[in-house]
Amino acid sequence: MKRPLLIFIVLAFGLSWAAALPLWLGGGLNSPQMVWAGTLMMFTPTIGVLGAWAVSRTPFREWARQTGLTLGERKGRTGVLVLVAWLGVPLVTFLAMGLSAAVGLVSLDLDRLSLFRNMLEAQGAQVPADLGPVAVLQIAIAVVAGPVLNAIPALGEEWGWRGWLLPRLVSTNGTFVGLLYSGVIWGVWHAPLTLLGYNYPRLGSWAALYFIGFCVLFGMLIGWMRLRTGSVWPAVVAHGALNAIAGVALLFGDAAAPPNEALVGITGLVGWVLLALAAAVLLRLRPARAPQPVS
Repeated sequence: MKRPLLIFIVLAFGLSWAAALPLWLGGGLNSPQMVWAGTLMMFTPTIGVLGAWAVSRTPFREWARQTGLTLGERKGRTGVLVLVAWLGVPLVTFLAMGLSAAVGLVSLDLDRLSLFRNMLEAQGAQVPADLGPVAVLQIAIAVVAGPVLNAIPALGEEWGWRGWLLPRLVSTNGTFVGLLYSGVIWGVWHAPLTLLGYNYPRLGSWAALYFIGFCVLFGMLIGWMRLRTGSVWPAVVAHGALNAIAGVALLFGDAAAPPNEALVGITGLVGWVLLALAAAVLLRLRPARAPQPVS
């Protein structure tokens, strides 16, 4: 049992650092290789899963079922949670921004969209006088197409974290502790990027520690989906939706007082509160069953 886990961890973590190495050698997060390095990192947990499977004697069809590649025993429930993830993540993301503004942690600029305008100008885009329709289109694309466009790289992570690792942790430690450990490991795995300030540029290298908190809370929700359905696909959709919408929501801030990512939005403290409440309610009212251990 320990050998597959060791293989998974070594491959997932070792290859993630290898993928991010060009960023550390020059340019950091501003390196032109950032997009490619980040995308490659997302596939390293899947390589870890394949490495663990290589030392097992489990037929691939059974392995796929155990690791959540199927739709689970109740396909209707899985379908419902896929839809909840698809629409719920954007809803919570914008709710977090609204609450952040309501408590005075961020200034929104919904009239001039100055931060959004600055971003487009920095990209060299032709910026129209009225940015409203462009912003609405940006949101629509992120909400509708984001989970689809991000599905493959999101699966690259989720097959490892929620598909293979989480059932092992839950079967040996119980549901809550297994979810907690899974989130911590997921957060630490991001260190090649978060040590460079990824997601929280104001925190510098402390972002690596801070991001673990978000990974634990968001991981509770998508981990619950995995355990509740026996399928990894709701978690894949939720992860893809998050990557599509989290940055877009922050662009509705004021360029004169840019949002502090550590405090506002779904990845900030306000978002943490919403995620913690949602996780507490779900785990209390709809307990997830412990899955059978994966080989």
